[in-house]
Amino acid sequence: MSTAEHEKGAVRETPDRYGAFPRLTPEQLEDLSAHGERRRTAEGEVLYREGEPFREFLVILSGTVEILSDQGGADERTVAVHGPGRFLGELGLLEGQAAFNTAVVREAGEILAVPVERQRALVGSDPVLGDLILRAYLGRRYLLIGLGAGFRILGSCYSRDTLRLREFAARNRLPHRWVDLERDKEAEALLRRFAIRPEETPVVLWQGERLLRNPSNAELARLIGLPAPAPSAENERCEVMVVGAGPAGLAAAVYGASDGLTTVTVDAVATGGQAATSSRIENYLGFPSGISGGELIERAVLQAHKFGARLMVPAEVSALTPQDDEYIVTFTDGSRARAGAVVLASGVRYRRLEVPGIDRLEGISVYYAATVHEAGLCRADPVAVVGGGNSAGQAALFLAQHASEVHLLVRGSDLNADMSRYLVDQVEQHPKIEVLLHTEVRGVAGKEKLESLTVEDNASNERRELQAAALFVFIGARPRTEWLKGVLALDERGFVLTGADAGAVADTNRWASLGRDPMLLETTLPGVFAAGDVRSGSVKRVASATGEGAMAIRLVHEHRERKGNLVTVGPEGRRPEAGGSVSSR
Repeated sequence: MSTAEHEKGAVRETPDRYGAFPRLTPEQLEDLSAHGERRRTAEGEVLYREGEPFREFLVILSGTVEILSDQGGADERTVAVHGPGRFLGELGLLEGQAAFNTAVVREAGEILAVPVERQRALVGSDPVLGDLILRAYLGRRYLLIGLGAGFRILGSCYSRDTLRLREFAARNRLPHRWVDLERDKEAEALLRRFAIRPEETPVVLWQGERLLRNPSNAELARLIGLPAPAPSAENERCEVMVVGAGPAGLAAAVYGASDGLTTVTVDAVATGGQAATSSRIENYLGFPSGISGGELIERAVLQAHKFGARLMVPAEVSALTPQDDEYIVTFTDGSRARAGAVVLASGVRYRRLEVPGIDRLEGISVYYAATVHEAGLCRADPVAVVGGGNSAGQAALFLAQHASEVHLLVRGSDLNADMSRYLVDQVEQHPKIEVLLHTEVRGVAGKEKLESLTVEDNASNERRELQAAALFVFIGARPRTEWLKGVLALDERGFVLTGADAGAVADTNRWASLGRDPMLLETTLPGVFAAGDVRSGSVKRVASATGEGAMAIRLVHEHRERKGNLVTVGPEGRRPEAGGSVSSR
């Protein structure tokens, strides 16, 4: 919208087409009024500014407010215009991040201002209002991502550090835009403007003046206000440390904090784990029409915040050391934290495809996740997906919305062997998906990016070329347990042993004083539990990971009571409620 239009007062409210801009009811406005204050606004007043933290939840009572991206910059644009009854902000307000846009009053009026902390409590206590706000904020966040709002990452598509920053931004669902040093016409002008030498890239630019040269993930996190990476000092003991923030870790965070335990959850990259990269989860209980992995994780993060859990990203754990019936958790930055109990929920990472020459294309046109970020890079081109499990099936269906054709390469002879029936039906019926059974990748071709694949029919040994601009690999996973070798017992594939399996190899002297064996999810170390995909023998499903995360907290309580698998009686003479826990506090 132009300055001339502003001067003429031609400011029209943006219609609410996708549920991102709802209007509050008179009853909701009345309820909110008890928690905030009314304030007059003036034309041109800035209510909050991009790059600065949110301090208030604002509702428009009269007048209009324009939401701008890159205000005052070369890429300034209108995101939305809001009138009476609408509320401002987006997901960053609930998660403690900086604002990714600027709110400017265009027609003077009145607003209701509710302190952020009070509004977060209201979201948790009022399910109707909370769901309305959360859905709107999720929609606004995805709108900003689609617009390329937020910070810019300037770097080469061939740079590993560029890939690292882009992955961190995408996995944390942060609005940003990548400016490719190799292909984008804007890149050279930005290099000159900020006196950046090509060898100094990648750089992160925000608000025209903030510039970070090849920042670490932690430095980027601090820029946008993620609660990173300041683990508690060693003498600031927490009762439960959760390592990993996927579905199992977030469930442990929610149940631990809601039970009154001081709970800290850390993750090396982002909240959500592999689940957050799923475009749609259709077999998760309670969501008959399905739910995206991103939305499921955002809801879990907000629940954890609601109950007081601390979430820190990125914070990577490097060591676990028993000390005085507790544990010292050491991080890669050298900081340490003390925990009474530890829940290991670090999940898995996808296995790399071992094909000659593929390593030079990883992150450029070979990927191990299929999110909006990766899909946007191969629009209208043919792509290939390798794998026969649910992750591969979900990726193929999602990519079929963007690519001209999807080749699903399955090593086995039956798609039903490892993929859920509902996915098999959708994949086989999709007009853009070609399923190639007993097919394996033998070679890749392309100078700067992938152009074609050499595939082989492992039944006939016949080879042929397959055109593909991108390759997505989902061929199983390996656990993130390298740092646990020699600390506790792992199986032959590196997954953590628990329960009876752990008891069979545990140090009997260590357990004799407790008078019990390891509990169901307990490892060979008392008070250290494993949940989700990292655990040996676990069911690799989001629902089971969530259940194990919750169960781990129940077992933490039993460990604290030092009464093994006995059902304990709480301080008020009550047994724990179903689905909950009672602990001695």
